[in-house]
Amino acid sequence: MVEKQQLFVEAKNSIVNQNKDKAVDLAKQGLDSGVSGIELLEKGFLPGISEVGELFGSGRLFLPELIVAGQTMEKVVEVINESLVGGEAKGDKGKVLIATVEGDVHDIGKTIVVSIFKANGFDVKDIGRDVPNQKILDEAEKFGADVIGTSALLTTTMVQQKNLEELLRKEGLREKYKTIVGGAPVTQRWAKRIGADAYAQDAGDGVKKLAEIRKD
Repeated sequence: MVEKQQLFVEAKNSIVNQNKDKAVDLAKQGLDSGVSGIELLEKGFLPGISEVGELFGSGRLFLPELIVAGQTMEKVVEVINESLVGGEAKGDKGKVLIATVEGDVHDIGKTIVVSIFKANGFDVKDIGRDVPNQKILDEAEKFGADVIGTSALLTTTMVQQKNLEELLRKEGLREKYKTIVGGAPVTQRWAKRIGADAYAQDAGDGVKKLAEIRKD
């Protein structure tokens, strides 16, 4: 158990220190030793990216470092996703379209959410960052999505989540989709205010909320 905990500590530090090679090596080591991809993410790498976000928010870490930390996390997610193919990931719990809203170019959190959702059996289509609401709607139609998830990492872009709800109502499609919102400045109060079906505090919470709204 001590070795496992040490692995989680080192995994967290590899993200905080933006050590891409170390992070990938730790992910592979963990998987080879029998630790599940989900546990590796939730107990090791995710706390690391959370700390990076806090450091950036408090001005103790700068944008270039934030970008490298995000790229490091993406490499880890790639390794872990490969281990989930045909294993934990079944892709039969519903279709989820995910995007970072227009005007927002940060997608670190979204990348992690996509990985966790896939690992828990959801068929996920990630259409990227800085995505206009009309495109989100068009892609949801093409994909045959059951749920539309949006992320906003800036307080100035949160309004796009509200605008999406209004667009869905305007197009007569609000009842067709469940919507889930997340991102650093987003709250349960905001989700309720704009009429979203659910708010996800983090990737793990998102899985629970998806299961709940899919039952409705």
